[in-house]
Amino acid sequence: MRQPTKKSTRKSATSKGFTDEERAAMKERAQELKAEARANKNKSDGENDVLAKLAALPEPERTMATRLHEIIKASAPTLAPKTWYGMPAYANQDGKVVCFFQSAAKFKTRYATLGFSDAANLDDGTLWPTAFALKDLTAATEARISTLVKKAVS
Repeated sequence: MRQPTKKSTRKSATSKGFTDEERAAMKERAQELKAEARANKNKSDGENDVLAKLAALPEPERTMATRLHEIIKASAPTLAPKTWYGMPAYANQDGKVVCFFQSAAKFKTRYATLGFSDAANLDDGTLWPTAFALKDLTAATEARISTLVKKAVS
């Protein structure tokens, strides 16, 4: 009697799976988790990791992300910089990411993103935004980001 053949679980090159950029981000996240498991990273290690990621961004995104980093640090000094899926992120005392930056260039999207996780205290009724498109940082935008970050950690 002939045994039934197993169906392959591998996705073909033409199937709609993760993009190369998404797979790379997941690999970076796995490396980050391994590094955190090997040693408790202190705040300066996370800061150095974030600064390295910022330096690797192409312009004009590098300037915008660096300024965003400064705004977040000034608005919420209790947040610890760290990398998250290969991007700059900021975690609370429990190590949970509160907010993060997502590069448009890395993920080949139209705009960069400032996102907030469920650890952020932004709840407002039954519907509120958790991610914001960033095209440029004006004085008004910087003020709004500062207010959002302060609220997120309140």
